[in-house]
Amino acid sequence: MDMWDLLFDVLVLLIAALFFGVVCERLKQSPILGYLVAGTLLGPNAFGVVASADEVTVLAELGVALLLFTIGLEFSWTRLRRLGPAAFGGGSAQVVITMGLGWVIALGFGVEMRTAIAIGAIVALSSTACVLRLLVSRAELESVHGRHVLGILLIQDVAVVPLVLLVTLLGGGGSFEQVGADVFSAVAGACILIAMLYVLLNKVAPRVLGMASLQRNRDLPILLAIVMGLGSAWGSHKMGLSPALGAFMAGMILADSPFATQVRADVGSLRTLLVTLFFSSIGMFGDPAWFVQNLPAVGALVIAIVAGKAIVIWVVLKLFRLTHSNALASGICLAQVGEFSFVLIAVGRGTVIGEELFALLISATIVTLFLTPYLVAGGPKISILSVGWLEKIKVLKPSVIDDSDIVSQAKGHMVIIGFGPAGQMVGRAIEEVTQHVAVVDLSPGMIRQAKLLGFEGHLGDATQPDVLEHIGILRAAVVVVAIPDPAGARAIVGMIRAMAPDVYIIARARYHMYISELEESGAHEVIDEEQLVGGVLADRLSVRLRANKDQ
Repeated sequence: MDMWDLLFDVLVLLIAALFFGVVCERLKQSPILGYLVAGTLLGPNAFGVVASADEVTVLAELGVALLLFTIGLEFSWTRLRRLGPAAFGGGSAQVVITMGLGWVIALGFGVEMRTAIAIGAIVALSSTACVLRLLVSRAELESVHGRHVLGILLIQDVAVVPLVLLVTLLGGGGSFEQVGADVFSAVAGACILIAMLYVLLNKVAPRVLGMASLQRNRDLPILLAIVMGLGSAWGSHKMGLSPALGAFMAGMILADSPFATQVRADVGSLRTLLVTLFFSSIGMFGDPAWFVQNLPAVGALVIAIVAGKAIVIWVVLKLFRLTHSNALASGICLAQVGEFSFVLIAVGRGTVIGEELFALLISATIVTLFLTPYLVAGGPKISILSVGWLEKIKVLKPSVIDDSDIVSQAKGHMVIIGFGPAGQMVGRAIEEVTQHVAVVDLSPGMIRQAKLLGFEGHLGDATQPDVLEHIGILRAAVVVVAIPDPAGARAIVGMIRAMAPDVYIIARARYHMYISELEESGAHEVIDEEQLVGGVLADRLSVRLRANKDQ
């Protein structure tokens, strides 16, 4: 196909995704649903506007790799340990149990063994993109059920890579002994890949990112971040492994470095573009006519997924000492099939998943995603009503578990943006006062200073929403903006106010003329640097005049 024809198809698809994304946003739905609708309407099963569906899908696979790369950047072994037993153990148990139930039920309907396992893997995953966005918009991410939903979603994201590998191997044919040999070969190759990535990203990349030339020019770190994300996916593909595996492991290895926050932000725009293409390309697999003709089967599968996943997560989290209402609310919020399930469906198509089953799974997944906003909004209320009714008819005993041991991360959390001399004075002043301090600066040297004081350091540009979100701006109690640049300070204050309306902001004004602008942007307090310097100069002059007079 001609390059310009492909470009035209991509443009048409993006324009439609933008339009339907805006419509979904106005309807308080996830824009992802709009991307799916755009792909469905323009795809070969509807109006057939996009002729180069296969080429667009190949391009969109890069979006999956970058998405997994950025998810990997959110992980480190330290963060995984901090999730706690309910999130880590509950998330792991949920994936395994849901897979097992899906497998057993599929076998009961006469589905072949490999296909049944693939179906179990597909329904085990929930939608990280949709659920987290909705919890944040409803200010419920720090609630008891919100924190456990977050933990389970993170564990599910970790499980994506091995599940992709599993479905790929299941589609390879051969006996189960051969599959076992393939798994061993894949694990060995993955270990070699991880070792190579560790050396490159832990030894070479930090030195390159710390070069003065990269710090002076913002374009160069962005290019390097994209090279790391796409390069790790390419390297994994060349070794015969899943590109998603390489991208995820590269991100996870970088997660402990101070550069992780900024790298994640730098690839954000390209990731958004390619992920939009990915969801739109998945939507092109949807068949509206088939959906209408097979509505009973789709409806039955949707009901089984929603009810089954809600109950599984309810039971699992109850075993970890959550109350019935919080456990069930978490289960209802996660009772959908997620965006990464599309990846598994696409991987298994034509091997372990036939065309009829493919259409059924795609249709059911899209329907559960459309239900997600209502599940997240109604989850807490439905859980309270359901548990109350079950306790009333003596099916459940009244909950006596106290959730007070679950401490909100918001308590005492503080953010310092800019850790030059002014920021360091703030840090030393509150070192013994607050429980947790996150520091953001563009200088690796300043981040090292922050870590010496025991603070959490992030190398990043605080004018970017991804960086602010990553450092915990949504759960911060107080933010100090200590950078000297007036325009940058104004942009950061405005961004913080838009993202976290309740956070208290103290900002530094380099010059008196910028005080009103910072206040209008949303700062509660503005420290006038000229006034402070003037006061000190006046005091020094007074001391000197008195000394001269005494002489």
